[in-house]
Parts: sequence; structure tokens; C-alpha cells
Amino acid sequence: MKTYKAVFLDWDDTIGDWTTAEHKALQDIYTDYRLIQLYPSFEDYLNAYKPYNLELWSMYGHGEVTKEWLHLQRFLRPIERLPLPDDELRDMAHEMGTVFLKLTNKYFCLLPEAEEMVKYLAGKYPLTIISNGFKEVQYYKFEHSGLAKYFAHTLISEEVGINKPQPGIFQIALERNGITADEAVMIGDSYSSDIAGAKAAGIDQIWIHPADTAETATCIVPKLIDILNIL
Repeated sequence: MKTYKAVFLDWDDTIGDWTTAEHKALQDIYTDYRLIQLYPSFEDYLNAYKPYNLELWSMYGHGEVTKEWLHLQRFLRPIERLPLPDDELRDMAHEMGTVFLKLTNKYFCLLPEAEEMVKYLAGKYPLTIISNGFKEVQYYKFEHSGLAKYFAHTLISEEVGINKPQPGIFQIALERNGITADEAVMIGDSYSSDIAGAKAAGIDQIWIHPADTAETATCIVPKLIDILNIL
């Protein structure tokens, strides 16, 4: 690949193991809130929660819903069949959302080889995190990862007012690094957020994607560690 002057990275499921933390947190939610009364198994609850959660995050990324709406609705819809008044359901969903964020911090961990990759890249390029995650949990994870010192810049979408995949957040990253689009590369696991967003901003992309796909990127690698052979 060509020579770059800066590297942009997603955080969740690129560096931090969000999938594992989310799964464990939702297991606790299912148990502690006795959701077995609605869903015979945890997998049934996941099937109710996950598709709508993904839909909400897509809407959030495109600026169609607020953080507060996402935070509430992803837990409210799966419990709407409980025989409770609407205000009690909303209070319960809001509480679940707050507990969920605390639990994802509790279960936070890095992906295998993430520390090695970050240290390697930081020795060659200024690094910038670009994340749509909620700031109150993202900063906790950055600091507790031990990797915060390796990043020159951190862009949280709710702080800059623009979400991935909108090209504006990538433009801010370029401006903070004092470079043009052809001098940066974006690394991420999400095609719709990281890769499509970088494409729209004219930035090269490295997509971490282990399966066959019809989608394209500047470079596609199956594992995080494979990036060390590219940059």
C-alpha cells in the first residue's frame, strides 16, 4: 500500500472487544430483570434486542435519532409486552440502559493482539480514534485499556456533532492531523460505518472482515494482526 501520514481507527470491535462485553452485559440484564417471563431463553431475548439495536445505530449514524432515543428504545421495545403502565415500562427501560452501560465497562477487554497493533502503528504514524460510541463509556475504555497515550487525537461523534458514516467527522480528523484525504487510511470492522464513511470522505480503508463479501475496500484483512503486514 502507499505511504500514509496518519492512521484513523474505529474502537469497538476493532481494538476493544465490544461483542463479548455486550453479550455478557445482556446476559446479566436478561437474568437480573427476569426477562425469562417474556423470552424462554437468552437467545430469544437476543433475537428481539439485536436487530432493532442495529437498526437504531444505523439511524443514529445518519443523524436520524438522538443518543437518548437510542438509549431508551433499544431496551423498551423488547419489554413492551410486560403488563405494566407505559411510564413504568419507560422507567424500567431507562434503568436497564444505564445498567447496561456500566456492565459493558465491567466486562471491557481488548481484542487479541490489539495492544501489539496499536503500539506498532503508533511507532510509525499519528493515530486518531473515530468512534460513534457514547462518550461516558468510551473514555472509560480508552483510559482503562492502557492505550490512550498512543493516540494523538480522539473524536467521539456526540462531542463533535457528526456521526460515522457522515464524511464530516472524517474531515475533522483530517483537519486535526493537518493532512489531506489521500494521506490517511481508516481501519475498522464496520462496512456501513467505518468503510463506507471513509470512502465518502475520499480516504483509503482497511476493513477487518473475516468472511467472503461482495463489498469492496482499499484492503480487506481477516484478522487485526494482518494489518501489521500492510502498514
